[in-house]
Amino acid sequence: MKTTYAVLSEGLEKRFEDVHALRGLDLAVPEGAVCGLLGPNGAGKTTAVRILTTLTRPSAGRALVAGHEVTTAPAAVRRAIGVTGQYASVDGELTGRENLRLFARLAGLRGRSGRVRADELLDRFGLGEAADRLAGTWSGGMRRRLDLAAGLIARPRVLFLDEPTTGLDPAAREQIWTAVRALADEGTTVLLTTQYLEEADRLADDITVVAGGRAIATGTPAALKARIGAYAEVTVTGAGALPGAAAVLDRITGGRPVLDGERLTVGATVLDPGLTLPSIIRALDSAGIPVTDASLRPPTLDEVFLRLTTVKELAA
Repeated sequence: MKTTYAVLSEGLEKRFEDVHALRGLDLAVPEGAVCGLLGPNGAGKTTAVRILTTLTRPSAGRALVAGHEVTTAPAAVRRAIGVTGQYASVDGELTGRENLRLFARLAGLRGRSGRVRADELLDRFGLGEAADRLAGTWSGGMRRRLDLAAGLIARPRVLFLDEPTTGLDPAAREQIWTAVRALADEGTTVLLTTQYLEEADRLADDITVVAGGRAIATGTPAALKARIGAYAEVTVTGAGALPGAAAVLDRITGGRPVLDGERLTVGATVLDPGLTLPSIIRALDSAGIPVTDASLRPPTLDEVFLRLTTVKELAA
């Protein structure tokens, strides 16, 4: 079956005078998927989103969103997308209901259709009871949900979310995550940039890691974790045993040991797929390293991200 892509870029480049922000970015997001766009500061994520939402023209390459070329059919792209930025764009001097009705008018929904759509979204995001209070009196999480609702006024085919839960507490983040996952289940394509790797792990069907203006890795969270390998961690009985444990893990895992003097732990990525937990324990015992705990587990997405981006930076 042929895959239909809601977002597709090929060789996307962008220069700002002496800054080469994008260096041939390739991106493919299937319809109805949630794609996480991850990368360190300066990797080119924001530039890519600005191009895909028609706010900036690329220097080279091509990009299509909802089947429309961003440079030759920007109006068609804008009609097909919704955008929620890092900070809530709602007007604190208007009520929640007035905010959404304003966005409805801007989207071309007039009269009763705009009012109905606003009320529908208020109810959907659990904001109905506060709808007639000034948005400036709402909590940060409520304003972010209102901002997300505003981005959905025109029923976009593709929704761009730029760090949608920045600054929110865990409960508010969970509410946003539930809403985003529900949108994807209904068929909306979501391109998500985030600084919370847990967020990408929870929400994304696929992740593209960007560094130096290029995509350096793409895959499901599980596939990216498998690519990096397992993670070994041991807890020693005292700080004096840390160097010896690090030497053992360095030798048998092939990864670079990370020492934590407060927790008395040493961890390392395992590059040998045949390494087992019993063999780790035997190696430590043979070296006379006393340990109180040892584990061998899949890597976290944070560890995958650090490994991929560090390798990219070292190769640059």
